[in-house]
Amino acid sequence: MLLPKVPVMRLSPTSLILAVSLTFSAFVLADPLPGTQPLETPDDLSATMVAGIGRYLDREIARAVEVRSQRWKTRDATQAEPERKLLRTRLGMSDPPTSGGIEVVQPLGAPPVESHEAGYRARHVRWPVFASVWGEGLLLQPLGESKATIIAVPDADHTPEQIAGIAPGVPEDAQFARRLAEQGCTVLVPVLVDRRTTWSGTTLLDRWTNLPHREWIYRQAFEVGRTLAGYEVQKVLCALDALGVTDRTKCGIAGSGEGGLIALHAAALDPRLDATLVGGYFGPHEQLWTEPLDRNRFRYQRDFGNAELAALIAPRPLIVEPAAAPEFTSPPPVEKGRRAAAAPGAIKTPPLADVEAEVRRAKELHAAITLSKTDGALTAFLQPLGIDPLQPSRAPLSDPSWNQAASDERQRRTVRELEAHTQDVLSKCEFARNAQDLWKKLKPGDEWNAVQKEARRRFDEEVIGKLPTDFLPPNARSRVVLEKEKWTAYDVVLDVHPEVFAWGVLLLPRDLQPGERRPVVVCQHGLEGLPMDTMTDDRTTKAYAAYKAFAAQLADRGFIVFAPHNPYRGQDAFRTLQRKAQPLGWSLFSFINAQHEVITSWLAAQPFVDPARIAFYGLSYGGKTAMRTPAVVERYCLSICSGDFNEWVRKNALIEYPGSYLFTNEYEIFEWDLGHTFNYAEMALLIAPRPFMVERGHNDGVGTSEWVGYEMGKVLKGYSKLGLQDRAEIEWFEGPHTINGVGTFEFLYKQLNWPASK
Repeated sequence: MLLPKVPVMRLSPTSLILAVSLTFSAFVLADPLPGTQPLETPDDLSATMVAGIGRYLDREIARAVEVRSQRWKTRDATQAEPERKLLRTRLGMSDPPTSGGIEVVQPLGAPPVESHEAGYRARHVRWPVFASVWGEGLLLQPLGESKATIIAVPDADHTPEQIAGIAPGVPEDAQFARRLAEQGCTVLVPVLVDRRTTWSGTTLLDRWTNLPHREWIYRQAFEVGRTLAGYEVQKVLCALDALGVTDRTKCGIAGSGEGGLIALHAAALDPRLDATLVGGYFGPHEQLWTEPLDRNRFRYQRDFGNAELAALIAPRPLIVEPAAAPEFTSPPPVEKGRRAAAAPGAIKTPPLADVEAEVRRAKELHAAITLSKTDGALTAFLQPLGIDPLQPSRAPLSDPSWNQAASDERQRRTVRELEAHTQDVLSKCEFARNAQDLWKKLKPGDEWNAVQKEARRRFDEEVIGKLPTDFLPPNARSRVVLEKEKWTAYDVVLDVHPEVFAWGVLLLPRDLQPGERRPVVVCQHGLEGLPMDTMTDDRTTKAYAAYKAFAAQLADRGFIVFAPHNPYRGQDAFRTLQRKAQPLGWSLFSFINAQHEVITSWLAAQPFVDPARIAFYGLSYGGKTAMRTPAVVERYCLSICSGDFNEWVRKNALIEYPGSYLFTNEYEIFEWDLGHTFNYAEMALLIAPRPFMVERGHNDGVGTSEWVGYEMGKVLKGYSKLGLQDRAEIEWFEGPHTINGVGTFEFLYKQLNWPASK
């Protein structure tokens, strides 16, 4: 069922008189609409919608674990390369690595720090990863012959010097790089991007945020199909190359906290790592949406969890230490001069029972996994590398040449290098989009029609994410919510999936004639809006200032209007839906598109609707919908995008643009690898040959007219090449973020063949 069971509405005598009085020419429309059931619920339909989608996603997250577990139980363990290739894809590891060796970057020309008592020396080093991106860290080398090579990955908020015992801040029993060096191993300790906020912003605009560094990089990277985890795993794999590790080298990897995440993925990808130790991370991460945003990975949970990574490491041993995770909570405090933009999320130590359950699941998938604690874990890790027994701890090294300022500068380089690399990828995305057949084969004919069909499928299934199409019967429910001189408005609720429903307000003209079928304009509200916002005539409200009652205006002109509710309302409540959906390969628009499939099907079945003339017109987030929903919901005969059309990819991820979503709290807005696939011009080509229009106010802060003109120029060119010059338009007006309702209304009259005199 869609909503909690409620009593069936019983009409009072007064209500019955009112219902009978609502005469529409040849038929009576009572409360509810003919052919629908009464709608009566005390609940806030918006909040109920968001909560229902959340529960649907919770069930799908749990089901994803079961489905992938069954698949991995029957996998051919000798065929790991396809799975490793898929893991690289999920991590966004598509940048070609740069080859090269370890370079010493000892500060101020200081000699290596070494101690005969400790038995090893320390050097500050770097190694190449991508063009202009380096891995940096601390190299600990035994004074004698090296017994094995180890990559020791600290938590994001621990420096290499801390886990080597050179700098304070980490308890002695957590200084695992130092303990490994004391066993006679060569130990490389890479720097991870930390969770401070110091460099999360730009000096060019003097604009700064409270984004943790990890989220700062994540936001830019996600839009171009990269992840921070993928970047850091690549740094580890390039470190193995730089150290000259081969299949014959005794080599292992150990990681703590965030370093455990990196170590686990690196070991799953690279068979050169003979043993793996993970502390303070291994466990069930199905509630990924509750963790820091930088851990988000698109479609990842369909294919991988920690147990599956353990199975991919097998038959090599994986040692899990159920240590305390370095805990962290976001958003960080907003310091003076910074903008509040960070997403909520937390890292907490998982209960031991949960860790044990994930270990059991890994064993069911044939992983060579061991749960062990403290020195026992270190012993179990070193034994496959031929090191036994564990030697006692010695006095730590001291490095007077290294200080906090040097450590901070290294972190600044780490952040800025990844930032610059990602911005460079962003600058080249357009070339990848232009190289698609959608543009290369752009001319009327069957070949382009086939190209468009495949592009639409990719956009629907791989970019937006397509929900199952076995929709429930709509089970339409309705009630009168507003009466005007020329029309009556009805709440309408339709089932989509269990606990997922569509809701909107139908504005039905009173002068409908028997058997008449009229065009429908679907009028979509924006962020945090409600359907009623699109029809209010109270000029003192913010809703009127934005929407100018455009739904009501169109109903006054004789159009049937449907104003749907899209579930982008409730701040973090709805943004959580995006967090839950993306690891499943879905998005907020997966649900919106499914809702609109049901809405348009229901509308088309109504006796007063012309099913060939159902149009879409949306403002702001409704404008985002105008790009994404008609592109795949083909029942829409045209689309009007108001207050949103943009050079969308750059708006999301460009550092030099003041209106970038890098600087706002709309953390749900980023879409996986949109940069290389579909900007707004490409989405418009998916709408073609249906008419498409943009409404743009020069003073609308969502973008610049220059950017809008650039992207719209591509659309106009595309429509022209298809011989559709009369079907694509843009109206410029002097105005802010608002409906103008002049050229767009004329466009509707023309394209829907509806007389303006109505």
